[in-house]
Amino acid sequence: MENVMKTPLSAVALSLTFTLGTHLALAAPSPTDRVYTADQNTNTVSVINPASNTLLGQIRLGNQRPDILSPLYKGEINVHGLGFSPDHKTLIAISNGSNSVAFIDTATNKVKGITYVGRSPHEGFFSADGKEVWVVVRGENYISVIDPTTFKETRRIETAAGPGMVLFHPNGKLAFVVHSFTAEVDVIDVATHKVIKRIPVVSPFSPFLQFTPNAKELWMTHKDVGKVTRIDLESLEVKSVFDTGFITNHIGFAKTAQGTRAYVTLGGDNLVKVYSMDDTPKLLTSITVGALPHGIWPSDDGTRMYVGLENGDAVDVIDTANDQVIARVPAGQAPQALVYVSNAVSTGDGTANLVARVNDEPLNVALKASTGDGKGFVVARNLGVVDSLEVSLFKLKPQTLYSLYMSGQDRPLASFKTNPAGAANSTVIGPLRTVISAQSKQPATAATLMIMEGEGAMNSSKVVLSSGR
Repeated sequence: MENVMKTPLSAVALSLTFTLGTHLALAAPSPTDRVYTADQNTNTVSVINPASNTLLGQIRLGNQRPDILSPLYKGEINVHGLGFSPDHKTLIAISNGSNSVAFIDTATNKVKGITYVGRSPHEGFFSADGKEVWVVVRGENYISVIDPTTFKETRRIETAAGPGMVLFHPNGKLAFVVHSFTAEVDVIDVATHKVIKRIPVVSPFSPFLQFTPNAKELWMTHKDVGKVTRIDLESLEVKSVFDTGFITNHIGFAKTAQGTRAYVTLGGDNLVKVYSMDDTPKLLTSITVGALPHGIWPSDDGTRMYVGLENGDAVDVIDTANDQVIARVPAGQAPQALVYVSNAVSTGDGTANLVARVNDEPLNVALKASTGDGKGFVVARNLGVVDSLEVSLFKLKPQTLYSLYMSGQDRPLASFKTNPAGAANSTVIGPLRTVISAQSKQPATAATLMIMEGEGAMNSSKVVLSSGR
């Protein structure tokens, strides 16, 4: 196994934090604690020891792409969401491609059961009493309620279209649901399983919500417009909305020696922004991290913040005392959700049923504007016998055809049309990574990848984005 950095973690001032309604004894990261990432491309859950910042191995829930395209394939697809039980003995992993919820024993890393739900589930979590698991079915309009002992769906709770995430208030009485297609937060009475209020918000696309450590507010991200909304949990009304930045993903809170802070991942800028908890949040600092930060979660004592790097295939560890990255730990391909689970392993080293890391390091290429305000990035990954280029483009002309070219080639590798917001995402499969890696070592005048408006033969006058330096 790989050991990226071993850093003694001293116990700084212990401070009160809570994790989704479960109050825990506060301690610095321990060898019995675990950090988990949901790895969408490799269909694994990476298991990290936060005391040593070491990847222990991976829980394999399925095969890497492109094996999943076989009609005989039975594994999970697009491992994406994570949650855990109040006693920290069970981890759930939600796979939106195979519509599944895997129940994993944290002590043995063994799958105890799998529940199949509706189209494209996204995230899920245990109720505060641990008796139910609620999983949002984002491709439809309901929450699937599952019995965690029988792994059977017991009921469905209708919501607005595209529920994106659900969390339970620490008192266990209310649950809150954000959405991916509807600009509202649904408030659900846990005892009756009924929506009792719908709170309008600024944008229809929210992938994540979190409660403040004092349980007085809910903060939610708006990935599409780069904002965070704060909701007062007493009045159940929006308190404020503030700008955060390009591809605002997840939020983590930590009560540090400097006070309580909010840490927000900005995927488009490779930053974690740190905000105060004032009535008008102040940007305190911006921390540069690896490629496309996505999931984020604090240690129980607030001394560390763990950041999943979607395009970096790793986890960055932030020391909240000085807001510096102190370690980078390898993980699976395209980690999405990330959770910190204390006391996950009571005895032994907790490596049972883990496999060695199944993936290699990715190659990231930034695309800079040749003309206009566009931006983008490409990540190249090995998929065994072939490679993939995952292309993400933003701030281009809406509903317009663009093509990807490699320097020295006159025909495009791929063409794609932007959406009404001027964004596009595409994946190109082929023996490409070696060529790109070699070309990236050429002199600074060489352009490795180019995005041209239109299609057909390369026309340099129409290039809008380039990786050339």
